[in-house]
Amino acid sequence: MPLITNDAVVFGILITILAIIFHTSGKSTPLWRKFYSVVPSVLLAYLIPSVLNTLGIISGAHSNLYYVASRYLLPASLVLFTLSIDMKSILHLGPKALIMFLTGSAGIVIGGPLAILLVSIFAPDIVGGHGPDAVWRGLTTIAGSWIGGGANQTAMKEVFNVSDDLFASMLPVDIFFSNLWLALLLFGAGRHEKIDRWLKADSSAIDEVRDKVEKFKKHIQHVPRLAEVTIIMALGFGATGLAHWAGDALAPWIAGHFPQLARYSLTSSFFWIVVIATSLGLAFSFTGARKMEGAGASTMGSLFLYILVATIGMKMDISSLLDAPGLFIVGALWMGFHALLLIIIGKWIHAPFFFLAVGSQANVGGAASAPIVASEFHPALAPVGVLLAVLGYALGTYGAYVCGILMQAVAP
Repeated sequence: MPLITNDAVVFGILITILAIIFHTSGKSTPLWRKFYSVVPSVLLAYLIPSVLNTLGIISGAHSNLYYVASRYLLPASLVLFTLSIDMKSILHLGPKALIMFLTGSAGIVIGGPLAILLVSIFAPDIVGGHGPDAVWRGLTTIAGSWIGGGANQTAMKEVFNVSDDLFASMLPVDIFFSNLWLALLLFGAGRHEKIDRWLKADSSAIDEVRDKVEKFKKHIQHVPRLAEVTIIMALGFGATGLAHWAGDALAPWIAGHFPQLARYSLTSSFFWIVVIATSLGLAFSFTGARKMEGAGASTMGSLFLYILVATIGMKMDISSLLDAPGLFIVGALWMGFHALLLIIIGKWIHAPFFFLAVGSQANVGGAASAPIVASEFHPALAPVGVLLAVLGYALGTYGAYVCGILMQAVAP
């Protein structure tokens, strides 16, 4: 038994940890800026609870916080992330921006199965397995993370019934390669003029996009009122409640009438909760509800997501990190396919490196790091990364699911 078993106390500890992380990561002092340039805040939100779990202070096995976070906060965060999508603004970015973003998504969807195929030739035991411990199941969580983000990653964990131990072994692969790729993109951003010349790209359209983004940002930002905060909560948790109601009805009906669809997770109520919540968020984006982004809708969604990450961390034993070093080979091949496809398409359509970098990071890093890459080109362009990353949240559920089905088909 852990030292602390009261969930109220554990939740207080987790929120305090997150508050300290947010406070220090926002400081402009050289020490903290250097620290968080090496150690991402989301990684700390995961590692600190895992350390407390390893030391026996708290325990995910003796807590219901993960269940609450995954069933209520996760679908709510998906709604709050997707309701802010502005399809007109995204279309105004030009076709090359969307092409490079979708190319990045396709690279993840296709790269996973290809990596499994290659590794299975010389080391099938690395990507084999059966039941909840089948490696392909664990890799679906990386697909969710690299297309959408942490919320989609956790969604795939539940949809494909990934065991906790397998999920824990996937997280180091996810974190290592996503951060390595971020570093490479930031390095390239400082040399984007040379890269654009090699790509034979015209980056003059970036200036126009920058101006539009600045106007959009100024237009929606304001201090939220209590009524707006309540509306945001109603949208998130109201849609979550509707998703639960529909999922609880659809899953048993499909299981009774079409049991063969269990292979595709269509008999899982959680699958329908995630899909319906995401779809409702997309529907809201075509209404006035998307203006709630100006009152902090995605910020609240991010908080829910960080709480979820912390509850996942308290389920992990750090000593399991070195259990599957072979998975790093899969991760390297996977990210390599993603990068290669981006370079090929970028060269073919003469896309500016900005679209390549931000389109890629909007997939792999999501809203947490896509604005960082965008701001390396110009601070006013950071919201472009947010817009594309939000689109990633919307597509992540669907793209990762397709990737998971493909990996299941090719896995030994």
